[in-house]
Amino acid sequence: MLNDDVIKAKVEEVGVHTIKYRKEDNLDGPIYDVPKSDVFMIIYNNGTRDVINPPQGGNVQQGGDVQQGDATADVPIKVAPPEMPVYDQPACPVEGYIWTPGYWAFGPGGYYWVPGVWVSPPQTGYLWTPGYWGFENGYFGWHEGYWGEHIGYYGGVNYGYGYGGRGYEGGRWEGGAFRYNTAVSRVDVTVVHTTYVDNTVVRNTTVENRSSFNGEGGVKAEPTATERQVMNEKHVKPTTEQQTHIITAKNDKSQYVSANHGKPAVTAMNKPNGTHFSPEGKHVTNANNTNHPATENKTGTETKTGTETKTAQPKPTEQHTTQPVQSHSQESTQQQHTNQPAQSNSQQSTQQQHSTQSSPQQHQQTTTPKNNKTNTAKPVQKTTQKPAPVKKEENTEKK
Repeated sequence: MLNDDVIKAKVEEVGVHTIKYRKEDNLDGPIYDVPKSDVFMIIYNNGTRDVINPPQGGNVQQGGDVQQGDATADVPIKVAPPEMPVYDQPACPVEGYIWTPGYWAFGPGGYYWVPGVWVSPPQTGYLWTPGYWGFENGYFGWHEGYWGEHIGYYGGVNYGYGYGGRGYEGGRWEGGAFRYNTAVSRVDVTVVHTTYVDNTVVRNTTVENRSSFNGEGGVKAEPTATERQVMNEKHVKPTTEQQTHIITAKNDKSQYVSANHGKPAVTAMNKPNGTHFSPEGKHVTNANNTNHPATENKTGTETKTGTETKTAQPKPTEQHTTQPVQSHSQESTQQQHTNQPAQSNSQQSTQQQHSTQSSPQQHQQTTTPKNNKTNTAKPVQKTTQKPAPVKKEENTEKK
């Protein structure tokens, strides 16, 4: 309600002038109605929010044609967004991409971090004006970012990397191509060649105010005359690629303040659905992709992809020929490293599997003599060529 009361109920109907509902503690009871003019918003069980009467000044969309990429971020709230995290910008991966800084969005679970990302503009000559949070009349409202021919007002919030609070100093359009100011923007010079250096825009000052909103308690900045003029120009809403990027962040529970306490592990990406980067600029493995460092596969560990097994083993032939006792010790070590049961023949079966390209199940049912170098699926191999140190074991098998 606009008076801050909360009615827990089942909404039966949202009419033109009234909203009909049943009380939560008596869903089979009578139907009540409340004037629609008294209702602030409806929050449904699935997290969807219908703002009926936004508080005055709580949610002002500049420009008139700007649309919200994430509908849940359109709700004014009373809790301030966290401070802007400090992070390194990844290099621009594609010539013509433009940097869109990260920001705190709002969803059913509270604030969550949308990583900064390089994206393709909707058309040549367009620049990105970031969105921002504004505080007014006791509420925080989100002002959506937009594309246009000029940079508009974004609350004076310092997003970094060219977005210092006014305009954009990370690059400019010239002759139909976007040129990057490498004094401010990071680019991959192997693919991006339209660059220049303008050190005059670099300010060697320590940023003490990392507020992510404009208004009381945050950044105090009013739009300039030029920025007010840009507000009335033609704007283009965030691209489908950008909106998908927002939804991906929204669905990642680790991006929420409730999980990261205002310090997200992934702060930036080189492109939508691209490489994740930590605040220090290091690659972050996606939670759905359990890649391991290459160093883990240097001591005979087994790497499985689907039904294919590959074994990296340091010179197995030499060790089996000259040091038969140590070879079994090494097999035991490999089994422990891969969490396999302690079977002396498991490593030999793996080698045969790799050489014959048979399925793992077939080799699990096969028993072969130790140190057998032939590729066979028979349970006992009576004719083998053994080096001298293991000749005694071969005679035992023949018996």
